[in-house]
Amino acid sequence: MNGRNGEGGNGPEDLEDDLEDFDDEDLQAVLRLIAERAGQVILAHYAEGAAIEVRSKDDASPVTAADEAAEAFILQALETLTPKIPVVAEEAMAAGTQPDISGGLFWLVDPLDGTKEFLARNGEFTVNIALIQDGEPVAGVVHAPALAKTWAGAGPGSATYSEADQPAIGIAVRRPPEDGLVVVASRRHGAAKELDSFLADYRIAEQMETGSSLKFCLIASGKADLYPRFGRTMEWDTAAGHAVLLAAGGSVTRADDGSPLRYAKPGFENPHFIARGKT
Repeated sequence: MNGRNGEGGNGPEDLEDDLEDFDDEDLQAVLRLIAERAGQVILAHYAEGAAIEVRSKDDASPVTAADEAAEAFILQALETLTPKIPVVAEEAMAAGTQPDISGGLFWLVDPLDGTKEFLARNGEFTVNIALIQDGEPVAGVVHAPALAKTWAGAGPGSATYSEADQPAIGIAVRRPPEDGLVVVASRRHGAAKELDSFLADYRIAEQMETGSSLKFCLIASGKADLYPRFGRTMEWDTAAGHAVLLAAGGSVTRADDGSPLRYAKPGFENPHFIARGKT
């Protein structure tokens, strides 16, 4: 595949073989299809009046049958698509299943990002699938099933947005507006003190709250400019949105030292980070 030259142990060239028949456009198309079909699985559980059984994982976060069914579908689809490339998936990890990712190329999957938004039935939940190579998200898709919206990207300048059955269109981050930035923040993990301190150095026109990885997508679509995150996140929460934002011309950096946010970290937990459009 174009530009995907993995390094590291555990047969990286063999992993690359799974992608050699895909160019960036093909990869986006197949990822959109997988994510949107996983979204249909989720919507079967989301239907009005459907009872949703909720359990708590070891970290006290909620999990539902929709999370598990969507993940099972995505895992099977990725196994068919790229049988040699390992998959790190949220629910499998919670169950203690961690694959060998020493080859440097692997998938990161959050089958239902924003489970609390799903339970609140506000539509702000997403399916996240990302391809990680040597610590960088090189391709990703974010699909919002209840909103019938999908964002995807696979390299600089390739970010797209599609809605319902409409063709995908190109998107890109915008220049900071003269009247101030639009800031997006987590609906449920605001870390208000740290956020206020950080934003004191910026001219802010509006602050919006939204759930899941939609925050990355708003910046990638040129509808927002800044997403500071001072609460806890895991790599599968951010990788797909990060890939879309990179493809749209934005960036995601660590809040502590300004270096690019990387993946395959021990424990898969992110530091605090700042997602931006044009700077």
